[in-house]
Amino acid sequence: MFALDRDSTVPLSEQIDIRLRAMISERRLLPGARLTSIRQLALQLQVSPNTVVAAYDRLVADGLVFSRGTAGYFVAEAAGAVIDAAPLEAGEAHEPVWLAQQANDLRPGILQASGGALPMAWLEDAIPTSIVQRALSHSGLGMASRCPPQGMSALRERLAMQMRSQGIGVDASRVMTTYGSTHAIDLIARSFLKPGDAVIVEDPGYFLLFERLRQAGVRTVPVTRRADGVDLAELETACAEHHPKLMFLQPVLHNPTGWSSTPANLHRVLQTAERHGVLIAEDDVHGHFHPGQPTRLAQLSGLEGVIYYSSFCKVLSPALRMGHIAAAPALLKVLLRQKIYSVLTTPTLNELVLLELLSTGRFRKHTERMQQRIGTARVAAARSLRQAGIEFDAMGDAGIFLWGRLPDGVDVQALVKTAYGQQIVLAPGGNFRADGAKNDPHIRFNVATSQNVRLSEYLVSRLPARAAVTERAP
Repeated sequence: MFALDRDSTVPLSEQIDIRLRAMISERRLLPGARLTSIRQLALQLQVSPNTVVAAYDRLVADGLVFSRGTAGYFVAEAAGAVIDAAPLEAGEAHEPVWLAQQANDLRPGILQASGGALPMAWLEDAIPTSIVQRALSHSGLGMASRCPPQGMSALRERLAMQMRSQGIGVDASRVMTTYGSTHAIDLIARSFLKPGDAVIVEDPGYFLLFERLRQAGVRTVPVTRRADGVDLAELETACAEHHPKLMFLQPVLHNPTGWSSTPANLHRVLQTAERHGVLIAEDDVHGHFHPGQPTRLAQLSGLEGVIYYSSFCKVLSPALRMGHIAAAPALLKVLLRQKIYSVLTTPTLNELVLLELLSTGRFRKHTERMQQRIGTARVAAARSLRQAGIEFDAMGDAGIFLWGRLPDGVDVQALVKTAYGQQIVLAPGGNFRADGAKNDPHIRFNVATSQNVRLSEYLVSRLPARAAVTERAP
């Protein structure tokens, strides 16, 4: 029937499964055809009957084959048929939840010009299969291993070491693992907010944060985000008038602008928060993309009055879904309780893989490569966007985002809608405004995807012609 490669790392049962699937797909095995019996195929291939059973079970589970008891296994009538599996839309076109879904559905032919992540091709070598296998081998119980709700102690120590290298004085007891930054935001909201509380947010800011806070029934108080950090006068006024319980800030490589706060600004923020008794949640999701040593609130405060959280999903792999929170013990205890209530714990396999990456130095080397590649992409994307007519209020020095402004008189909503008709997804500035202002003239651009000629050609065709463009590096 077919031969097996006994030198391959692919298990024999999986090889059988692959070959039979191909025969069904190519219609060499037609619907209704009876498969070779388990015993006979095992003899032909010189494998154990259990190996064949494992392959047949996979085919049955996927609906390609069905069993008739002692009569054997048969190809299903619908095997090979094309099934319309279009995903359900979570929201209306171009609203925040819809944009988040598009970035993960990855529909063929769609250019994610405003996406919030690196292209898959950039990350395909970040976590090779050998790392996963080696990580699992370090667990005595393998896939039967349990993970402590706070996270594996060895991983928490590695995370603490990484934070200490950033100047954040922390030990493993103050660290807890999460499924990523979205999970961290959810845990913070559940732990420290109740309906009616006031929460300060940056404007513009992370749109899914706004939606999560609205779900919690809290009052969002927007404070303007500038290139050097939040507007300090607005922050003081907001604290005095609204008596906020919490403020969410992203000092390093802010989403969507890509700007980083200055140390002077962050010092003043901490003074204001302490004076008014406001807890700070510091989002450092994009900090991995900064090639230098930017200043963080957790560093300046020693985690006094600051909850720090970060994620590895963007820099390593969205499939890994790992992040972490660091906070003072009294705060972390509340967060740990919420984690147990909601998800109990994070997956052992994910934690083992991240531990292996951090322990071997592979993560550091990968991050440095990404920083260099993103730096090159920023220059190319900024040049292309300027030539197409996009302007920039201020340029960050690193990261995956550019905050571009459309020329006066251009309808941003019409531009975004027409772009999607040409399979280009753009995120309008209004989505990043706490009040959802539809007339914001900005667009968030992802530097990795905004170099694409499809985008520049579309923008040139839609934006007013410019007499001349001055070339400047971002």
